[in-house]
Amino acid sequence: MIPKCYNGKMLHIDLTTEKVWEEDIPEKWFSHYIGGEGFGARYLYDNLKEHIDPLSEENKLLFITGPLTDTTAPTSGRTVVMFKSPITGTICASNVGGYFGPHIKRCGYDMIVIHGKAKSLKYLYIYDGNVEFYDAENLKGLIPEETQEAIRERHNNPKAEIACIGEAGEKMVRFSAVMVDGHRAAGRGGGGAVMGSKNLKAIAIFGSKRRSEVENPEKFIESVKKALKELNDEYFVREEMMKYGTPSFFDAMNGLGLVPAYNWQHDVTDFNDRLGYKAYHEKLEVKQYRCFNCPIGCGRHTRIPSGKYEGMESGGPEYEALAAFGQKLGNSDIYSVAAANHTANKLGLDIISTGQVIATAMEWYEKGIIDREMTEGLELDWGNGDAIVELVKRIGKREGNFATLLGEGSLRAAKKIGKDAEKYVMHVKGLEMAADNVRASKGEAVSHMLSPRGADHLRPYASTIDAFGYLEEELGVTEKVNPLREENKAWVKSLEELSMATNLLGVCLFTSITLAIKGKTWAELLSNATGYEFSYKDLFKASERVINLERMFNIREGFSRKDDYLPERFSREPAKDGPGKGEVVDQDKLLDLMYEIKGWDTNGVPTKEKLQELELEV
Repeated sequence: MIPKCYNGKMLHIDLTTEKVWEEDIPEKWFSHYIGGEGFGARYLYDNLKEHIDPLSEENKLLFITGPLTDTTAPTSGRTVVMFKSPITGTICASNVGGYFGPHIKRCGYDMIVIHGKAKSLKYLYIYDGNVEFYDAENLKGLIPEETQEAIRERHNNPKAEIACIGEAGEKMVRFSAVMVDGHRAAGRGGGGAVMGSKNLKAIAIFGSKRRSEVENPEKFIESVKKALKELNDEYFVREEMMKYGTPSFFDAMNGLGLVPAYNWQHDVTDFNDRLGYKAYHEKLEVKQYRCFNCPIGCGRHTRIPSGKYEGMESGGPEYEALAAFGQKLGNSDIYSVAAANHTANKLGLDIISTGQVIATAMEWYEKGIIDREMTEGLELDWGNGDAIVELVKRIGKREGNFATLLGEGSLRAAKKIGKDAEKYVMHVKGLEMAADNVRASKGEAVSHMLSPRGADHLRPYASTIDAFGYLEEELGVTEKVNPLREENKAWVKSLEELSMATNLLGVCLFTSITLAIKGKTWAELLSNATGYEFSYKDLFKASERVINLERMFNIREGFSRKDDYLPERFSREPAKDGPGKGEVVDQDKLLDLMYEIKGWDTNGVPTKEKLQELELEV
């Protein structure tokens, strides 16, 4: 029996043949993989050919919901976008909010699978159960907001939700994003490039059905009330995120030496008074933005009120953008940071990779590996805000040889440049590192090293426990841990499983990033939605199953222990400043510890015993 919170259907769309068909979701998936990233991982493992070129028509692009999507559960508007990544070659799951996901459910599906490649640029219009193909040549080069409005006007449907690409996706910049609601990005891993490789400009969707039903509505409402109370009881969520959005992280993280500066050469600056949340809200024109059914409302829409970039506006900059276009680049000018962010949004670029690519290029420039002739006139000195904004534009449009090279990602660019360029690339598995320090938080080092999609600060956001000092009995953390030690990091596994659970359920990680909504509460919501009995340990076990399945996908693609290392800088160059001053990362010690805890062999391969324990078919 299919629980009421699911539709039990996946929609297949072949762009090559313009054929459309439905498929029943296997009943076992509901209990074993839950939804969201779980469904996607299972599907890609079973249906994607090994070693394909991610930018070939053989790749598949998935848009997936969870069992809580479109319910009254807090933040139930998430969509998971999955594919084989063109920047890493790994399996990749990118998560986005907004309002797109609920309409997948309202159209009668839990997942959409895009196959093949259109002969020319197209967009899809999905209305309830109908799928229509439209020419999109007139949309070519349009920014996401313009694409959204043009499609809504054409179909006389202002409530249609749009997932689309910008010019960067059309030109297959390897870290281009899939954009939702104009400026919300499924950014990591290059989903925009995959969409562009399929000649797919946009998917417009509108479902007229009511919200998803649940099996035990009265109990579900009680669980929702419990989750909302947990959110409001958590100080940082209530007093920081709800009031100031993700920029509130900037000040808190900087105080703990967790925001890298000058391409990870330093960990501390005096930029708080210029880039922190107070300056942000004083200097920019700011409006709050909420995703579907979200009580937090962390989104910020900003406009630059004066100066060279006066009038530019878009969503953000979020915390990662403040770091990516600010502190990582030695840039403390909030206006050029916002301008770079807005430019990236309009071109459809992943903020994290774009900023880190530029940070790497700036260190190359500093070290004399590249010069102004190679940069085609740009002076890539630290803090040169105008050069940063211009380079973002050139990368997204693939203007000039240098920007086109950077659009391949920093690792590919370094290999092409040669010399010592690769030494300054801050990546894992080819994916650029986010703005969360690893020498002052060894738990965060584990997150970056072992995430299946490459360098990753959110799988899990280990700084919550390691640096901020949160305690959580569910995770086995009953006393504060030393963030500088490699030992006693067993809790990272449980925190990773809690983080994955949000991606299975179809809810936002920010509900759990400060351990506000507990694993037990998510399990209650899932149980009352499906009618199955899930304890939080059952939910974590499903997460562990998906984590191991994604590991097996990557192993099949040729990844192993050799790909789990951070750049040598973090092992050989002690931190120069901040709370982690003098620290390096003992990477082999961390890998040996975590492999054993996870039930993997010394090369990072899940053992037969672990796979049997998880009932995992690989």
